Amino acid sequence: MRKNDIYIIQGEDYKQMAVKILYATGLADDIGNRNKRIGIKPNILGAKKAQDGAVTHPELVDGVLTYLRGEGFSNLVVLEGSWVGDITSKAVKVCGIYDVCQKHNVPFVDLQKDSSRTLNAAGMKISVCEQALALDYLINIPVLKGHCQTTVTCALKNSKGLIPNSEKRRFHTLGLHKPIAHLNTIIHQDYILVDNICGDLDFEDGGNPVVMNRVLAFKDPVLCDSFAAESIGYHPHDIEYIRLAEKLGIGSTDVAGAHFIPLNEGALDLKKAHRTPRVSRLAEYAKPEDACSACYGSLIYALGRLEEKYGLSNIEKGSVCIGQGYNGKSGRLGVGKCTRCFDKSLGGCPPKAVDIVGFLEKEWFN
Repeated sequence: MRKNDIYIIQGEDYKQMAVKILYATGLADDIGNRNKRIGIKPNILGAKKAQDGAVTHPELVDGVLTYLRGEGFSNLVVLEGSWVGDITSKAVKVCGIYDVCQKHNVPFVDLQKDSSRTLNAAGMKISVCEQALALDYLINIPVLKGHCQTTVTCALKNSKGLIPNSEKRRFHTLGLHKPIAHLNTIIHQDYILVDNICGDLDFEDGGNPVVMNRVLAFKDPVLCDSFAAESIGYHPHDIEYIRLAEKLGIGSTDVAGAHFIPLNEGALDLKKAHRTPRVSRLAEYAKPEDACSACYGSLIYALGRLEEKYGLSNIEKGSVCIGQGYNGKSGRLGVGKCTRCFDKSLGGCPPKAVDIVGFLEKEWFN
C-alpha cells in the first residue's frame, strides 16, 4: 500500500469488511516480522455505543485481531485512554471492545493508568504514555466525525488518546490544533483503518450519526484527515491542525492526487439513516431512489453544513434527487453520477460533501 492510496469498502458486515480491506492492502507484509509488538488504537472517547456516532465499532477491532491472529501475529495489544471526563475501564466495556479483547485473548491497556515520558515534538514538549512508545507498529482505528472545537476529528486527533490526562488538559488550554499537529511528529501511525460507518454530524461525543457504512484504509494520516474533512463538508486547509501537520512534514493534503481503490459498492437501509430528529429533518430535503450509503450520507453532511451557514427554512422539501433509481431519467436538481441526465447535476460516485455544499450553495443561495 502506497502513501497516497485510499482504499474504500462499503457494506454492513463490518468485521468482514475490515478483514477484506486488510488483506487487500497487504497489512501483514507491511508489518513484516511476526514478533513485532503491534498496538491497536481505537477511538473510545467515553462510555458510548458505536451506533451513536462517537466510538469505534467493536466489529472493526474484531476484524483486525482476527486477521492478525490468522497471519501469525501474537504480540498484540489494544490500548486507549478515554477523554478526561470518563473512565477508560468503564468505557471499553460499554462500547463492546473489552469483550472483543477477551475473545482473542489480547490484553487491553488502560492508558489512564500508564506512566508517561516527555519528548521533543518538533520544538514542543509533549508527554506520551510509555505503552504507546513501546510499540513497533501502530494501527489506528479512528472514527470519522465532526468535532465541536476542531471541526473534524479522525486519524491525527485520535493520537490524543495516547497521552496522559494531564497532557490532554494542557492540549485544551493550548487550543488543540497546534499540539495535535506536533504530537503526530512523535507518534507514528503505521496503518489507519477508518471507521466511517456512522460518525456524528458535528460532535465528537455522538448523538447525530450519519450512516455511511464505509471502512477506509490509509497510510498517511494527513491525507486521511484531509479526505475526512471533504467527506463531511469542509476544505482541508480550513482545518488548522491539518494545515499545521502538513507543514511539519507529517503527510500530504493532496486528496485530488490520491489513488482511490474501491473494493465494492454498498447499498443503504434508509431506516438506519434517519436515527435522530436532526438527521431526519435534513433528510426531508432529499428525494432518494435506491441511494448508496456513501452518496446519501455525503448529502446529509452537506445539508448539515448548509443549515449551519444559511438555514434551510426557505428551501423546498424533497428538492434534491439522489440514487441509482434516477439513472437515465431527467429532472431538475440532483447529486451523484446517477442524476447526470438532470438539468443541474453534480457528478461523483460518491460526490464529496464539500463539493455538494458548493454545488447547492450556488443553486440555492446565490
